[in-house]
Amino acid sequence: MNIAYNFAFFDEGSKREIRRATLKAIAIPGYQVPFASREMPIARGWGTGGLQLTLSLIGKNDILKVIDQGADESVNAVNIKKLVAKTTGVKTVDDTAEATLIQSRHRIPEIPLHEHQILVLQVPLPEPLRYFEPSEFITKHLHAEKEYSGSWLMLFEQIMKYGNMSTDADHPVMVHDRYVMAPSPIPRFDNPKMDHSDALILLGAGREKKVYAVPPYTKVVSLAFDDYSFEVERFEGACCRLCGAEDVFLDELIQEETGETLHQCNDTSYCISRLNEGSASTTRTAAKIGGVAE
Repeated sequence: MNIAYNFAFFDEGSKREIRRATLKAIAIPGYQVPFASREMPIARGWGTGGLQLTLSLIGKNDILKVIDQGADESVNAVNIKKLVAKTTGVKTVDDTAEATLIQSRHRIPEIPLHEHQILVLQVPLPEPLRYFEPSEFITKHLHAEKEYSGSWLMLFEQIMKYGNMSTDADHPVMVHDRYVMAPSPIPRFDNPKMDHSDALILLGAGREKKVYAVPPYTKVVSLAFDDYSFEVERFEGACCRLCGAEDVFLDELIQEETGETLHQCNDTSYCISRLNEGSASTTRTAAKIGGVAE
């Protein structure tokens, strides 16, 4: 039985409500705007916040890319693409440069985004103060008073315990010298990409019913101390085993036969594009992506 859906699944009233929240978020960079999170045909925690932003903004001429931790073909990414494509008919691609709307979980693409693109990040926990303050009422007051000593204390405790700031992902950032914001669980490597980005960055949390934004060309600074600076993940002496890239975020792979540690681009689309530019076989590339070299 064929079911007729409204364009982009939502009714027009729902889309307008989400757009209004999005506009407010853009007007106040880093501020968490509550919105009426809708029921979705996927479970909360699987990207419903980002998906609602995507469905409320997408148009018939948009080109969609969806990635999950750097991969275009993961279960999460594939099913979100199928839902959006089925209810809109828009073109879906893996090429970052070609896409106008990019929805991502846990990564910002390696290829620099341009001003005609929108990046939507899926967020599980939008409140950066939640790690030490369980009350929503109190965190709202702390944001209003720009009282972020708890965030600094959290980082200080990490230094005292481990000798450095140990946040592997979701390292808090200061947006436009005003709000401390959770950048979503992207690795520290991706935090600098938010600073003065050409593209609009939107962040949606469906379960927590929050949307917030980093408008283009907005100052975004990762929290750090003068004597303990913010550092991204480094892969000294390592390069991608497939395309040879050195200046990107790499995954570590263990070769079962020898126990040797290998590295591979986390952003599979970026890796494939580099290989194709070098006239490498697309078939060979697709077979190796996500696996270990023979």
